[in-house]
Amino acid sequence: MGIGRVANGTLRLNESIVVYRRDGSVKPVRISKIFGFVGDAQVPMDAAYAGDIIAVAGMEDVTVGVTFTDPVNPQPLPLIEIDPPTISMHFIPNDSPFAGQDGKFVTSRHLDERLNKETLADVALHVEPLTDGVGFRVSGRGELHLSILIEKMRRESYEFQVTRPHVIMREENGKTIEPYESLTIDVDEQYQGVVIEKLGKLKGVLSDMQVTNGMSRMVFKIPTRGLLGYRSEFMTDTRGMGVMNYVFAEWGPHAGEIQNRQNGVMIVMENCTSVAYALFNLQDRATLFIKPGEDLYKGQIIGENCRPADLVVNPAKGKKLTNMRASGSDEAVILTPPLDMSLEDCISYINDDELVEVTPRIIRLRKQKDAKIRA
Repeated sequence: MGIGRVANGTLRLNESIVVYRRDGSVKPVRISKIFGFVGDAQVPMDAAYAGDIIAVAGMEDVTVGVTFTDPVNPQPLPLIEIDPPTISMHFIPNDSPFAGQDGKFVTSRHLDERLNKETLADVALHVEPLTDGVGFRVSGRGELHLSILIEKMRRESYEFQVTRPHVIMREENGKTIEPYESLTIDVDEQYQGVVIEKLGKLKGVLSDMQVTNGMSRMVFKIPTRGLLGYRSEFMTDTRGMGVMNYVFAEWGPHAGEIQNRQNGVMIVMENCTSVAYALFNLQDRATLFIKPGEDLYKGQIIGENCRPADLVVNPAKGKKLTNMRASGSDEAVILTPPLDMSLEDCISYINDDELVEVTPRIIRLRKQKDAKIRA
């Protein structure tokens, strides 16, 4: 089933036509059904005319950008230009100690079928198997593009892991080039200073700025790497009042190093259930991501350390009993609410040696290797 608009002429039921594909190939087909739209309902039609938006049946593997045309006098429409992928991530089956507890589709075969199905409707998405045969390299137009795909799969009961996004680099004339975006920012004038400062650190160059009625519109040229994880930071800086949009601009010279996360993380030392007393003693040294009573496993990330190094901790360490008092008789334990991270926050937060575990019920952060191997 394909959906599109009739550009000119008339399309009739059971008519023989040809399909011009994006790769230049031509395939003859016969239109078996034509449907028009009335509100949300599909209505059978015998013919469709110029300007009609219709759904047609009778062909396989219809993708975005193909043209249905007359076989005698073919007039294919110009192809829609699709911006090239700029970032990639690895989608791999979940191999954590809690694998298979929440998801319905958990194997590499399930991932393969679902990702290839997505490419039929999303021409900006590229999927290729990894060399080890157990995962896939998925390339798209940005972290939001891939985050939407991950969230869709999660809601469909898929369970898997993803790596940190990486910008796709190229070699040209012996030099490394990378993608740049044209970023347009609309904010209240009082926030333009912090936005310019942050984007400057991310190698963004201000090319235009206009102020009208207290609102500032700024246009930046910025490496795609600089935008990874910036959206949530931007919303915080502008109190949720800013608007940002970006489109692919060009390939340009490598802009140099852009600093990622500066602090280390807190890693669980063994499978356990978190307790309030242990988290109370840890919260002075970290920003925690979990609450008491959560099941944890060895290698799971539960917080951000206040120092650059990673720290292996025991979040299940309870209060010791003594002959003087019971374990719960001292002062009440007051915990700071944990940091609530969205899927996009998690993806932009992790480093190269870390993974985001995605299940229908929960999102976890973890190290790729356990503590003994890392040591």
